[in-house]
Amino acid sequence: MTSATCVVCEASVGLPDGVAEGELLICSDCGTELEVVSLDPVTVEEAPQVQEDWGE
Repeated sequence: MTSATCVVCEASVGLPDGVAEGELLICSDCGTELEVVSLDPVTVEEAPQVQEDWGE
């Protein structure tokens, strides 16, 4: 299994088989939502927080 390093707590985060760029993962150590931004090399970033626009 391939893994990446959490950008918040530096824990190893396992990547499922067939993972794709843009896929979201959860760090099992700190709970941070991570986005896969590159597969070669495997790179993750903290996923952007979706802001509620309240119908605006």
